[in-house]
Order: sequence, then structure tokens, then C-alpha cells
Amino acid sequence: MASQQTNIVDEIVKDIKNHPGFKSYIVLNNDGIVIRWEQNGSPMPYPKAVQHAHLVLDLCDKSKAHMQELFAPPDDCVDSIRIRTDNYEMIIAQHGNFTLIVVQEDQEKKSMQEAQEPPNA
Repeated sequence: MASQQTNIVDEIVKDIKNHPGFKSYIVLNNDGIVIRWEQNGSPMPYPKAVQHAHLVLDLCDKSKAHMQELFAPPDDCVDSIRIRTDNYEMIIAQHGNFTLIVVQEDQEKKSMQEAQEPPNA
């Protein structure tokens, strides 16, 4: 049973890594322990993965608490969080006792930059 779940996780991670703009992913349990992490190109240092994990779990806890204050059930649950900055986009999804963090390039910004570049003569 556990090996089958590992294969499912491997397949999902493989699909995520093939997505255009993929930069990194982190899989952690809800105690904040980083289980797997990888960064496209140069390796992500473990302390950076732990820092992301800590900040993201704190954000998820606060988001859930505020949603429960603002809305009545069943509209008060948070399945995923999407954050866009000037440099990248972060997608956070919690399922059961695990959290997946995916960081990708902002495709909209990238396409705008490519459109503004003058063509080569």
C-alpha cells in the first residue's frame, strides 16, 4: 500500500516538473517536516526549504482561521492558496497530513516581457 502511494506521489511530481515555468517543489507534513524538495537548475538548500515550509504552514493556519471567522460552513474551508509576486507564483495545496508547495515562473509576466523585447535585426 505504501509503495503504491509513493508511486502516485512520484507521478504527480513528475507531471509538475514537466509544467512550463516550473522552478521548485516542496512536500512536507503538517508538522513542518520537509519530506522532499527539489529546485530546477541549482539545488535548493535544505534550510531554504525548511524556511519556506515554516512560513507557508503559518500562512495556511492563519488563512483557515480567518476564513472560519468570515464565512459559515461549508464555505469556510481553504483547499489551496495561490500567491503571485513580481518574480514568481507559489501554489500551496494541503491534503490530509501533507502540504505541497510549488513555485513557478509568472507566465503572464514572462509573456509580457517577451512581447516588449524588440525583434533582432
